[in-house]
Amino acid sequence: MTFDVINPATEEVVRSVPHTSLEETDAAIARAQKAFESWRTVAPGDRARLLRGFAEVVDAHTEELARLEVENSGHTIGNARWEAGNVRDVLQYYSAAPERLFGKQIPVAGGLDVTFHEPLGVVGVIVPWNFPMPIAGWGFAPALAAGNTVVLKPAEVTPLTAVRLGELALEAGIPEGVFQVLPGKGGVVGTRFVTHPLVRKVVFTGSTEVGKQVMAGCADRVKRVTLELGGKSANIVFADSDLEKAAATAPYGVFDNAGQDCCARSRILVQASAYDRFMELLEPAVQGVKVGAPGDEATEMGPLITAAHLGKVASYVPDDTHVAFRGTAPDGPGFWFPPTVLTPPADHVTVHEEIFGPVVVVLPFEDEADAVRIANDSEYGLSGSIWTNDVGRAIRVSRAVEAGNLSVNSHSSVRYWTPFGGVKQSGLGRELGPDALDAFTEVKNVFIAT
Repeated sequence: MTFDVINPATEEVVRSVPHTSLEETDAAIARAQKAFESWRTVAPGDRARLLRGFAEVVDAHTEELARLEVENSGHTIGNARWEAGNVRDVLQYYSAAPERLFGKQIPVAGGLDVTFHEPLGVVGVIVPWNFPMPIAGWGFAPALAAGNTVVLKPAEVTPLTAVRLGELALEAGIPEGVFQVLPGKGGVVGTRFVTHPLVRKVVFTGSTEVGKQVMAGCADRVKRVTLELGGKSANIVFADSDLEKAAATAPYGVFDNAGQDCCARSRILVQASAYDRFMELLEPAVQGVKVGAPGDEATEMGPLITAAHLGKVASYVPDDTHVAFRGTAPDGPGFWFPPTVLTPPADHVTVHEEIFGPVVVVLPFEDEADAVRIANDSEYGLSGSIWTNDVGRAIRVSRAVEAGNLSVNSHSSVRYWTPFGGVKQSGLGRELGPDALDAFTEVKNVFIAT
């Protein structure tokens, strides 16, 4: 069975990719388990060199990978280059981990007590379609560094860069069976990661609905799981902030990747005393977003991923309901939707549900307490921004908002050397940063009587 990969900017078939069957998935997991027996014993310095070599090979192919992502996912070429570079950087960062996977010596009576960080075994990584390259790297790089082997399932509609990364891993000298990419259906490959007894952990990024199913399946088998799920993040703009900068940057906090981002600041909360001025500044900023062919260097926003997803996003804005203003988008082939700003009532569905497209709602608030109340009135808690020139307020609001990642006077959510993850129904566990190895190891305690 094969799947036709469609270019979302042209609606043309890019390539047909074979789907991995249940039997092939089981065979890949068996190969990964066999490879684990030797991979876990590779000397730390040698494993580090192999990962650095993998990073170097990715670096040599960043433009190829970026162009492939433009064609497969409709990402702008600028974003796609950053994403390929992120895979390289994450590999480089975690290549330092094997030689720094420290245990502890704990004082005890009558002997010596030490701890070891042991790899788990086979790790299943399930990757979404919105950021196929970086999210894959966030899973496989620390897992491999800790001595695990990895089976990775890319999203059905965006498998091409993951397949290429699997090829580049072998080219870099990563042993056979250590890192395998298995394109296919979530109900076949992904479900088997959850149910197979040899897969000791599942890393899932995707919708909250599917994440709950993954978590339930892993709970039934007492299997470790990391979940990075949905978001409805707030961009809180106080009247004392630099309104010009806040308005100029707000579109890029939500319309990047056509809003197909769990970290998208899809609710803009503006202090009532500054609301009118902010909206005056926001309109030209939104209309200035350059939407077009993703391969063009000047393009800032590309298409949505599929026709079905375009229909879902459009369903939130029937007959231009509550539209304050819009940007523009190309006509003709492709799954295009213009950047759209809504001013709905506070109880409207667009205020609470994750649209996952280039649609943002703007709501007024009265004071600090009101801003925090509205921001926390969500089942999600992944990211968010706070705009203020009052440092004390920035700290108070940062501590009060229920989210895993916040930025002040910025919309930057992700750095590979700092932790990333959500609270509430945005997920559990943390990826990236120095502590990610803890999610891919077990602590073993050994007491030696003296």
